Amino acid sequence: MLRVVNRVLLGVVGLLLVVIGGSVLAVGLGVNPPSWWIHDGRHDVLLNEAERTRWRDDGWWWPTVIAVLAVLVLLALWWLTAVLRRHRLTEVLVDTGDGEGALLRGRALEGVLAGDAGQLDGIARAHAELTGRRSTPEARVRLLLEPHVDPGEALNHVTAQALAHARDSAGLKTLPAEVRLRAAKHRAERVT
Repeated sequence: MLRVVNRVLLGVVGLLLVVIGGSVLAVGLGVNPPSWWIHDGRHDVLLNEAERTRWRDDGWWWPTVIAVLAVLVLLALWWLTAVLRRHRLTEVLVDTGDGEGALLRGRALEGVLAGDAGQLDGIARAHAELTGRRSTPEARVRLLLEPHVDPGEALNHVTAQALAHARDSAGLKTLPAEVRLRAAKHRAERVT
């Protein structure tokens, strides 16, 4: 969800900046603007003195400007922290039984989980990702299925073998998982 919001927001802001910048550049190069446009001609400024000072004496103006800018700053900070926050788990805490524990690289467990999930015949591609905390990881598994594979059989294989193997090998009590199945695109088969 965050990727979609990020891309849409960047696309809208970028498109808006390109349109406004391109129109200002076109007017600056001598193109006659329409009558409703914010610039009248080549030597027009964006905000003249009367437009800049129009609402300065009104009591609502400065609190409104400050509130809008504060909301924009808070949204920008929320967006920045959401983008910079790590979503993948870098290490998993494995209980060794002696009270100390050991650390297992998250990428290693992801690779083993994806490899085990992709062993079933008819799974074109398997991808695994670990999220959550290092003591209580959660798995997200995505499978690309060939047309002849039964989705129930693929899901059973992932839960009974791949996830169970990863859970047991890491010494975890539970390994909650979200499994997403998607069908591979293929041509329609001809019937004769």
